[in-house]
Amino acid sequence: MDLHKHAQPQDAAPRGTAPRVSEMRASDADRDRITDMLREALAEGRLTAEEHAERVEGVLTARTVGELDVFVRDLPAAHAGRDTASAPVPDRPTAGAIPADPDENVVAVFSSAVRKGRWRASRRIHAYAVFGSVEIDLSEAVFEHQQVVIKAFSVFGSVEVRVPENVSLRGAGGGVLGNFEVHALDSAEAEAPVVYVDGWAVLGSVEARPKRGKLVADILDRVHRKVDKGLRKHL
Repeated sequence: MDLHKHAQPQDAAPRGTAPRVSEMRASDADRDRITDMLREALAEGRLTAEEHAERVEGVLTARTVGELDVFVRDLPAAHAGRDTASAPVPDRPTAGAIPADPDENVVAVFSSAVRKGRWRASRRIHAYAVFGSVEIDLSEAVFEHQQVVIKAFSVFGSVEVRVPENVSLRGAGGGVLGNFEVHALDSAEAEAPVVYVDGWAVLGSVEARPKRGKLVADILDRVHRKVDKGLRKHL
């Protein structure tokens, strides 16, 4: 596909009429935005090195916004805003995405148990606090899965779950003479993990909320590593 042929300069708008967005002159910021999309597409394997080089060359010579859009209209990144707006985070995990049995148990009986720092979050975690306390801090965790379920059971105890500010958080549970509270959170990032906190609090408490000032950097770091690796490979 010869993108240069499809990105020829268009005729100027008739005098006295406002130009459409596609006919407006492209700025350096517009070119940088398109170049970033192409760089990410190269890292993901959506474009070959030759296609990437051809499109970047076209971006540098494009004069209007419409000419720039030609180079990314077949890439998901160009439609990400519309996709995320029409696809809210579901209240329940995707069927079959989470195993029926826990990958990890965190148990505190007349004691305390803590999971925090740099650790790998399993797809399904069961937390039991019986006359004790459990703290699950995901603010620095490595998310290898897009969906994580935490089943929390508190009997005369407490379970506290903390998540980074840029993940999505959902919950479904209840309390029997206790408190079950999940502060729902929606991430602005389409690929952000979703943490589901379920369970019961019997004469105890279960609480899940974001930890202010903490962000998951792994998703962004992963993209950057792929980009750097792809660029080094083709230079």
